[in-house]
Amino acid sequence: MKNVSAPANFAIIGHTGFSQVNFRGPLIEDIVARGHRVFALAPDFDAPTRAAVRALGAEPVEYSLSRTGLNPGRDFVDSFKLFRTLDRLNVDCVLSYAIKPVIYGTLAASLARVPRRHALVPGLGYAFTEGEDVSLKRRVVGLSARRFYRLALARADCVFMQNPDDAHDFVSMGIVDQDKIITVDGTGIRLDEWAPTPPVSSPVTFLLVARMLRDKGVFEFVEAARAVREVHPQARFILAGDTDANPEAISRLQLTAWAESGIVEWPGQVAVKEWLAQASVFVLPSYREGVPRSTQEAMAMGRPIITTDAPGCRETVIAGENGFLVPPRDAEALAAAMRRFITEPGLISSMGAKSRAYAEEKFDVRNINAVMIRAMGL
Repeated sequence: MKNVSAPANFAIIGHTGFSQVNFRGPLIEDIVARGHRVFALAPDFDAPTRAAVRALGAEPVEYSLSRTGLNPGRDFVDSFKLFRTLDRLNVDCVLSYAIKPVIYGTLAASLARVPRRHALVPGLGYAFTEGEDVSLKRRVVGLSARRFYRLALARADCVFMQNPDDAHDFVSMGIVDQDKIITVDGTGIRLDEWAPTPPVSSPVTFLLVARMLRDKGVFEFVEAARAVREVHPQARFILAGDTDANPEAISRLQLTAWAESGIVEWPGQVAVKEWLAQASVFVLPSYREGVPRSTQEAMAMGRPIITTDAPGCRETVIAGENGFLVPPRDAEALAAAMRRFITEPGLISSMGAKSRAYAEEKFDVRNINAVMIRAMGL
């Protein structure tokens, strides 16, 4: 076994090229800066993302992965190909993140006898979100995810998780041993790139930035917006983000209808920083998260937060200090929290300042990276 404290061949396995750059870029930079050779693996590199990975100091490597759906035959073949890739690259240490890369990447790394194997579970997502309306399909996916996670994580040296609820659930479900888990404060952000901007109080503007999924609380946001606008028609409500192939995705037809009705604005996929500068309050009524980076970005820019008292979401708010927590799936409580900022506009500035201070204390990406790098022996 090679000593991975010396310069090592390190592989980070993700589900998209965009995520390697946008979410893991600072981690890649910090590992490269320590003298290690970094391979960034993703299934969908294009010319811009390849160039961006190289600019970080890493080498982009494409591999085969079906991001969604259950196709055991295809997944088995992809895992075998990934094993051969890791073996060819002579990898000493690997970090996989997102559900399929964690499962199949860790198994492939074990087969390739990679000495150090690590997994990052940035949120439990679709397969683990609970509620009365959970479909049979989601239950089946959840059961399969538990079994495959258990199989893969038995072969991991450590598992990074982003909130204590996720860690507790994985242990209680027998998916991973407690002593393998290291909890980190989300992905983190570059605080210098998300500087505070002046608070906006006229009109009071509520912004939700997310993929347009039911599980992000989009329906509750729209219902709350409708209720608030009946009394405060001048308030703005913005849904920023696109739909995708997720089973819980909201159709473009529905999003367009809401926008045309005047209840909300839907600009689609946007440059987040520009829209946060227009916002008074950031809202994420999600049912469950790891620790949402969108909320961390809003905090760094000095925006108060309304989010749910749900795993991952609650990690971003000290209730009554930098925002409000509301129950998941409760549009009435969400509307009440929104009204507070309209009737007490001074909260926008005071809570926003506390959001920035909390982001500086907890979500500095360099501090989070240091914990992970140390745990991986790099």
